[in-house]
Amino acid sequence: MSAPAMGTTKTAHSDVAPKKKRGPGALATAYLVIYNVVMTAGWLVIAVGLVRAYLARGSYHGLYYSIEKPLKFFQTGALLEVSGIVPSSVVLTGFQVLSRVFLTWAVTHSVREVQNEDSVLLFVSAWTITEIIRYSFYTFSLLNHLPYLIKWARYTFFLVLYPMGVTGELLTVYAALPYVQKTGLYSVTLPNKYNFSFDYHTFLILTMVSYIPLFPQLYFHMMRQRKKVLCHVEEYKTE
Repeated sequence: MSAPAMGTTKTAHSDVAPKKKRGPGALATAYLVIYNVVMTAGWLVIAVGLVRAYLARGSYHGLYYSIEKPLKFFQTGALLEVSGIVPSSVVLTGFQVLSRVFLTWAVTHSVREVQNEDSVLLFVSAWTITEIIRYSFYTFSLLNHLPYLIKWARYTFFLVLYPMGVTGELLTVYAALPYVQKTGLYSVTLPNKYNFSFDYHTFLILTMVSYIPLFPQLYFHMMRQRKKVLCHVEEYKTE
């Protein structure tokens, strides 16, 4: 979720000063700050859990089990960002949040055989770093004290973390396909009293295909935002 962008509104007369969009009220701001602080702390807990588990095991295999519960809790908590409770763009965040919640519960949780896959650690690591930066960014933005380093990280690290996360997500879904096909997980076959059939295996394949048009839109949107935000800051500094 992000703080509402400040901007101007068009007026009918050119001699009238443009009005600034109102930000959230004091109560809403307090709620958003608390939400973002809690989410930042939650993802930090996940990061620490991964590091501690790695140091204890001496291997990255099986690290998922050490952070499974907090991952499910805090990733599911991100649904608030597309529910309308927080001022985030449903269109821009919907695919990212819903796809992550889906992967967390409907794939990784449901198909336990994939939980030891290296691809799971790949997307979990990408999510963790991304969310620590993102929620820190929103927290400081709401408090009007945004360090440039966090802003730079927000609009730079995604260049690597987004492809890394998507790769891990797709590989995990791919690894789940044989188990889903073998067990008929979540599939509904005919005949039945509802006269309805659903093949979860096919649905997962279609989900993977949906990344082709949707991921580039999100990625290049962030690229445009990076150019707009960071270039604007650099121009301001040189004036």
